[in-house]
Amino acid sequence: MEMITSRSNPLCTHLRKLSASGAYRRRCGEFLCDSPKLLTEALAHGAAVHTVVATPSVTLPPLPEGVRTVQVPEDVMASVSPAQTPQGVLSVCAMTPQPMPARLEGAVYMVLDGVQDPGNVGTILRTADALGADGVFLLPGCADLYNPKTVRATMGAVFRLSAWTAEPQALRELLDASGIPLYGAALREDTVDARNVDYARCALAIGSEGRGLSETMLSLCDRTIRIPMRARCESLNAAAAATVLLWEAARGR
Repeated sequence: MEMITSRSNPLCTHLRKLSASGAYRRRCGEFLCDSPKLLTEALAHGAAVHTVVATPSVTLPPLPEGVRTVQVPEDVMASVSPAQTPQGVLSVCAMTPQPMPARLEGAVYMVLDGVQDPGNVGTILRTADALGADGVFLLPGCADLYNPKTVRATMGAVFRLSAWTAEPQALRELLDASGIPLYGAALREDTVDARNVDYARCALAIGSEGRGLSETMLSLCDRTIRIPMRARCESLNAAAAATVLLWEAARGR
């Protein structure tokens, strides 16, 4: 195992850039995971792990041949970890962007439209994975799937659940080709109670935290649905709304 004690080492600079810049991540084709749990999930689900950095107190799991392993002191780990309280392990994994499929064979998909908070995006992926969704689409304006905060919030679902980036019209064409209706969480004349929706096959669209679904996405929805709540409450957090809809879809199957 290598030993690095300098915060200015090129690897440390690389780790900080992976944490801070989406453009740098895309250029390198790598992203950063910042916990033992994420390393375990990456290994369990066949992700390509390039580098593992750990503090002396951590015992690493068996790693595939060829993985670069580096030991650093606590102060160096604190300087490169994106977490306020580092857990002693950082791993650099290969990004694996997935091309849009020609047809969707699953039953339920989540569509995120301008969901900008990385924690919300990651939580929605985690929930979609837990409740049996078949994939998630990230439309323009969403937080980067490979932002460390997003990856952390997925709790490993980033390695388990299909996620695609898509433009609205391309998504609509794919849904049409697959025979899947698009339901948007919003209010308009055709809005129905979320408890009275047929979720046998559908895509569920959630909008941004501040403005909800964009006009473009609303124009593409086959139907809008609402989550019943007290009149004094305007809306739910994006991740909470997605959880309610995913639960309704799961219990109806």
